[in-house]
Amino acid sequence: MSGASVLYDVPGPKAVRRNAILGVVTVLVVLAVLGFVVYRFAATGQFDAARWNIFTYTLVWQGIAQALWATVSAFLAAAVGSLALGFVLAIGRLSEHAWVRVPVTVVIELLRAVPVLVMMMIFYYGINSIPGSTFRMSPYAAVVIGLVLYNGSVLAEALRAGIEALPKGQREAGYAIGLRKSGVMAFILLPQAIRAMLPVIVSQLVVTLKDTALGFIITYPELIYYAKFLSSQPGRPLLQAGLIVAVIYISMCLILSGVAKWLEARTRRSPKVHGGPGGNVAADDEATLTEVIALQGRAGNLDAGGGPR
Repeated sequence: MSGASVLYDVPGPKAVRRNAILGVVTVLVVLAVLGFVVYRFAATGQFDAARWNIFTYTLVWQGIAQALWATVSAFLAAAVGSLALGFVLAIGRLSEHAWVRVPVTVVIELLRAVPVLVMMMIFYYGINSIPGSTFRMSPYAAVVIGLVLYNGSVLAEALRAGIEALPKGQREAGYAIGLRKSGVMAFILLPQAIRAMLPVIVSQLVVTLKDTALGFIITYPELIYYAKFLSSQPGRPLLQAGLIVAVIYISMCLILSGVAKWLEARTRRSPKVHGGPGGNVAADDEATLTEVIALQGRAGNLDAGGGPR
């Protein structure tokens, strides 16, 4: 059978020429826009050495390194917390018990509806302004908690969608070999859902990384906060500091995306993975069940002949 999709017609000679012309025109338009921006920067003196002189000092780059570490540390803590919270909320969202499912659903919808910046301001300014309270919320804690609550709720919905998209035979096969609900979720459903939703998870982690920039509003000393500080120095290098910070953010996002692509490629090369686009779902089912049976056999739940005790 042909590998081409039945929903896509192979373009003919006219369509190929038309697509080539549109591609060339698009590239020329983008280059023209970039050229105009560079021209305006040059015309307004943004490339003058005096505006970039501040970045020749070692002390400035030490400050940038400290701000970069503040950004990365907040992101790492928020990423781990968001993934953990996402797993917990997703499992609660899929519970068969209404007294668990309904409250968790309400919590997820509320957390998704509140902007991240509002959460940060509530945790920092709201808690610290309580009269008579000796507890003080640090900017770092406010940033991390706000990011964890929001991104954890979004990841919970992504994981739930990935689990519900799996064939029902996966769940039924797990029950057929004697697994409980927790075993079916841990050994069969969650691993496949994570592989299927890996691009969505990584995309949300990139959003988490960029949302750390909102911490400058509550005086968290991350990259944007330090760039704002540099813009108040002699010469007011606002654009220059913004460009350097933008390059740093773009580099971090590219590194994160590269790690995600490496993980995805490694997962596809794994002999345990046969499903997915163009794969063999039946083979994937067999591999998954074989692995689960092996796990149960090591746990002593199956007898030596492979049957239930």
